[in-house]
Amino acid sequence: MSGLSLAVAPRSDPDETAAVKPSASSKQPTVLGGVMGSLRVIELQLVVFIMIFSASGLVPILDLIYPAFASGYVLLLSRLAFPAVRSRSEGGRDIFKGGRLFRAYVVVGTTVGLFLPLAYVLGGFARGDEHAVRSATPHLYLLSFQILTENIISGLEIFSPPVRAMVPLLYTVRRIFVVVDWMYDVWLNKTLPATATFQDVAWMWFGRVLAVANMVYFSINLFGFLLPQFLPRAFEKYFKERDEVSAKLAEDKRASAPAPEMISSKDHETKKSD
Repeated sequence: MSGLSLAVAPRSDPDETAAVKPSASSKQPTVLGGVMGSLRVIELQLVVFIMIFSASGLVPILDLIYPAFASGYVLLLSRLAFPAVRSRSEGGRDIFKGGRLFRAYVVVGTTVGLFLPLAYVLGGFARGDEHAVRSATPHLYLLSFQILTENIISGLEIFSPPVRAMVPLLYTVRRIFVVVDWMYDVWLNKTLPATATFQDVAWMWFGRVLAVANMVYFSINLFGFLLPQFLPRAFEKYFKERDEVSAKLAEDKRASAPAPEMISSKDHETKKSD
């Protein structure tokens, strides 16, 4: 999510994996890769559930149609602006390769952005708190479509790195505005009666802190990762692949062209025959 599905795909060099034997130090990335793979399966399962109850009239019309706009724009970019190129030297399709700290950052983002808001919405259903459900559902709805889109395009070769990088950018920018509305609802529009219990107060503050945490995390993700790191690396990878393909085509063209000596000898033979 937020580019993380496209950024943390495990990459391995075929030459290195054939030459280097696994050691104790190489077990940690394998464990982390397994954790991330399991995390994606859980995300997709939750996405199906989120989309079911998000279609119950709790999502504004603008957010309902936004995935269609984002998908159409991504398809136009893939056709007109950044068509995919084929480069033989690139071993992996991941854009950004992160370490252990980055993967921990991914887990925190999944917890703050997906699991806790889902628990908040389910708790709102259980408590009969329609205000809480209506406040957090648009964020979950857009995030579910983002996760689905990232997982789909990450496995298709028809989408170039810049196009894949645009998916988390488009959704993250929109979701920041949605989270702003969420914060406004839980901080300014939600009040408790004088007879509120401790559980009611704790529930209210859970929603407030969760909205602020999402705002902080995804703002950092947008301005600290997607724009300054993820998007530039996507363009760098794309133009590098395109230059390699152009150089290969030029080399093949030179190899297939006849040598100047052969051309001059053929002209000489033609003159002698005349």
